[in-house]
Amino acid sequence: MIKKFIDKLLGKSADSTQGKSRFGKRQEVPAEVHKIDPALVDERAKNVVTTLQQAGYEAYVVGGAVRDLLLGLRPKDFDVATNATPEQVKSLFRRAFIIGRRFRIVHVVYGRGREHEVIEVSTFRAYMDNTAAEQVSGNERTSKGELASMKHAVDASGRVLRDNVWGPQEEDAARRDFTVNAMYYDPANQVVVDYHNGIKDAQKLTLRMIGDPATRYREDPVRIIRAIRFSAKLAALGFKMEAKTAAPLIESSKLLADVPQSRLFDEMLKLLQTGHAIATIEQLNKLGLARGIYPLLDVVVERADQPFVRAALQDTDRRVGEGKPVAPSFLLACVLWADVRDGWAQRQEGRHGQRAQPPFPALQDAIDDVFNSRIGDVSGRGKLAADMREIWMMQPRFDKRTGSTPYSLVEQARFRAAFDFMRLRADVGEVSEAIAEWWQEFSTADDLRRQDLLEQVREEQKVRQRVRVRETPPPPKPRGELVGQESRDSDSDDEPEIEAGAVPPDGEAVPRKRRRRRKPRPAGGGGEGGGSAAGE
Repeated sequence: MIKKFIDKLLGKSADSTQGKSRFGKRQEVPAEVHKIDPALVDERAKNVVTTLQQAGYEAYVVGGAVRDLLLGLRPKDFDVATNATPEQVKSLFRRAFIIGRRFRIVHVVYGRGREHEVIEVSTFRAYMDNTAAEQVSGNERTSKGELASMKHAVDASGRVLRDNVWGPQEEDAARRDFTVNAMYYDPANQVVVDYHNGIKDAQKLTLRMIGDPATRYREDPVRIIRAIRFSAKLAALGFKMEAKTAAPLIESSKLLADVPQSRLFDEMLKLLQTGHAIATIEQLNKLGLARGIYPLLDVVVERADQPFVRAALQDTDRRVGEGKPVAPSFLLACVLWADVRDGWAQRQEGRHGQRAQPPFPALQDAIDDVFNSRIGDVSGRGKLAADMREIWMMQPRFDKRTGSTPYSLVEQARFRAAFDFMRLRADVGEVSEAIAEWWQEFSTADDLRRQDLLEQVREEQKVRQRVRVRETPPPPKPRGELVGQESRDSDSDDEPEIEAGAVPPDGEAVPRKRRRRRKPRPAGGGGEGGGSAAGE
């Protein structure tokens, strides 16, 4: 008590007297204790660490990769932390790019095309007291000019807008979010540096926030989404979120309203595309956050139990688990397909007083409405929107399996995505299974087999046409001819005569003959039934 009173008189804050506990105690854990398998460490991440260390800098593998290594898992992504500035890091690598404004980091790129890998390198950041940070009244967009010259700035709610002040490793560890993500691994000497008992929490399967959770969520509300993502990812391993970490989530979620929509959109995609989409939906419901994080995510959670959407979520999880690429355009196209399909049908049928439209214009208009109501301008109507549109616009083309259409369709750049979409529709009974199997075979067959498949479709269509013709009732006869016809039917055992222009059972229409004007016959010369259409 006396010490606190003296500190108060001297103007020392409570935080300054507790600086030691805030930054934790450095522990260097050797290999025989943490038992990380060095073979699980990516060679490119090792190369980045070695290059930095040889240049005289500190460098470690950091974050979720260390957590996964401790759990015996092979990390999918590797991040590196160093005391080198972004400019110094960039100068050491041929393909390195400084990105970001809020947090400036470096992407070191290896390989090209789909085989490329990015190692993200961040500089140790100082633990800054947000009460001492520069403050702006607006956000990233409205205060862009002011923020350009600032290194540490917050908005009126305390959300950090700039955090580019470099500092020592212990302060960098304190500003990370969860204890299990705040460990540093040196692949050279195989030592893990731990400041906040992350190894113990990993052993206890506990997800715990460093510092006061409510304060940390206020500094960066996106930590709420990260808490959901990590709890979903680690739930299968038995991890549970600490009660104190979970308690402020619902109340703090209101702060997400101030986060740029583009950033929320990216975080939503991370929730759904890291291989734990189904588990994420479960966590959102469990934590009481099924609604309110992001409008499009609300739609995903709401429709997660629909067969088509659930099949898409499960398929995404499966592909990530198998190391296959996934595209946000495909998953979002699946989630919003019900809106497109219903709007498409409505326009074709001319519901609600609308004028009926042909199929393709109706589909285009339905897609435009869905983009306006569900996507907005977040994606910039760029590649993601173009890919979604292509997937949807190809669906009616799968019904056309004649002529050159199948050949041109399989050559489209987005054919595989559109086919996988149609395949899922077939799995839930929205499309014929036979059509999906036909396209599967056609897309992989040689030219000879493709000709056979097209001939098969032609034969099926001929059969269907014959069946339709036989089932079509004959057109009604003119009223004036009925009397004479009844007379002929009652007096003759011959086959029924065919009216000109009618369709006989064999499907071939009889050409209509021109009627000649007849001279009236003398009385007693035969009556009305004397001539027939067939005998003229």
